[in-house]
Amino acid sequence: MAQHDVAGSGVAGSGVVGRLAPTPSGRMHLGNVFSALIAWLSVRSQGGRLVLRIEDLDPRAQSREAARLLMDDLAWLGLSWDEGPYFQSERKDAYAEAIERLGREGLTYPCFCTRSELHAATAPHASDGTYVYQGTCRDLTPEQVAEKARVRPPATRLRVPDPGAPEGQVSFRDAVYGDVREDLGRDCGDFLVRRSDGVVAYQLAVVVDDGLMGVTEVVRGRDLLGSVGRQMYLQRLLGLPTPAYAHVPLLVAPDGRRLSKRDGDLDLGALRRRYGRPGPIIGALASRIGLAEPGEEKAPDELVGRFSFASVAAHAQDIVVDEAFLP
Repeated sequence: MAQHDVAGSGVAGSGVVGRLAPTPSGRMHLGNVFSALIAWLSVRSQGGRLVLRIEDLDPRAQSREAARLLMDDLAWLGLSWDEGPYFQSERKDAYAEAIERLGREGLTYPCFCTRSELHAATAPHASDGTYVYQGTCRDLTPEQVAEKARVRPPATRLRVPDPGAPEGQVSFRDAVYGDVREDLGRDCGDFLVRRSDGVVAYQLAVVVDDGLMGVTEVVRGRDLLGSVGRQMYLQRLLGLPTPAYAHVPLLVAPDGRRLSKRDGDLDLGALRRRYGRPGPIIGALASRIGLAEPGEEKAPDELVGRFSFASVAAHAQDIVVDEAFLP
């Protein structure tokens, strides 16, 4: 695909290029910090470079004040970056070009299914809760499309190979969770590249951005492990390179609930007021993957020489955040 301009586009050179990619939907919480810390340590331990990308595709997350707070929190924690910030909300032309290319090649089609219809049609995939699309709108005639379009605007889906087809098999080695295999037709079905409201889907946007920004390593939470197959398929179709992947354990509440911004679990605003310094936070997170002793205060720079994904993999269970987690 065409190379859209990326300001200061030196990231496409040799060496490891990672990215910090927060969403400005609320203040960072400990789980976000944990993923960002590991992404930062991996790149710094390899002498690489970090791109900061603000993932604000959804209009509900397009708050420059929230983005400013995210960047301030990262800087306060000592998690620096070398290029950016880039805002996905300003990169719509690159995404539109990719979707148009896929459409010209006959790989996309309009989908009119509602969320409730999708949920009623099939059970979620066991690994990540993704609903496997059953192809309801895959073979609509032009007349049927025109009739349905009078009632509601369509989303855009990408066709994947049928279950069992060789071209639909995806495999990769995750730096934490090891060998992963996926059959796209069986495990996800045709998936969205653009929602019915016109918002570009996460899968498409991150593939385009990682490719154009020269990202060679993606580090993020375990909940996104199931996205890799779809992203690798898009990379193949768009002629973009596949980065290395590492998915890290999630931080969960004692009841097993994943920490979330929506619930305000241990956000950086509260933690900064409580401690006034990042050392206890970084130290507590580092101790859960064997990079620090319990109760130690640490700065990210102090952990670079100790970091390895082998240490993360040895502590790959989700991490319970209870009253004893932070000193």
